[in-house]
Amino acid sequence: MAMTFERQLQDRESWTAGERCSVARVLDLLSTKTVFLTVRECFYGTKRFEDFVERIGTSAPAVSRALKQLEAAGAVQRAPYREPGSRAREEYHLTPAGEDLLPVFLSLMQWGDAHLQDGKPPLSFFDRQGRPVGVRVTADADGPAVCSADLEIRYNR
Repeated sequence: MAMTFERQLQDRESWTAGERCSVARVLDLLSTKTVFLTVRECFYGTKRFEDFVERIGTSAPAVSRALKQLEAAGAVQRAPYREPGSRAREEYHLTPAGEDLLPVFLSLMQWGDAHLQDGKPPLSFFDRQGRPVGVRVTADADGPAVCSADLEIRYNR
């Protein structure tokens, strides 16, 4: 199954998304496992640098690079905090742009649960009413799931 193209895009040799491709730009941002796991940890509530290093299980320089990359993209922001008797430090929080990565995070996890886990997945997600949460492509919020063969690609002018 594959997406179809509007008429003017059907000759794939005559056009390229090139550097404007949003998928390529997201992959540039989430270019390493450490960057993506840093986003995961932000969703899980990790805020402090040393906690990122410990929970991700990588080096401090790798986490530092990941946080700088996410901050430069506007996905995380620093906020000062101070524990009594200690110097001022910074913690990290997702911005609204970072929060918009939630469906990306959940869909990758959902795919991994379905295709890479043997048996029951390690985690499940539920909303505040206790309903299971999942990601699917639909034309509207209550509509049926849409597969790639149901989609047409159009050029935005």
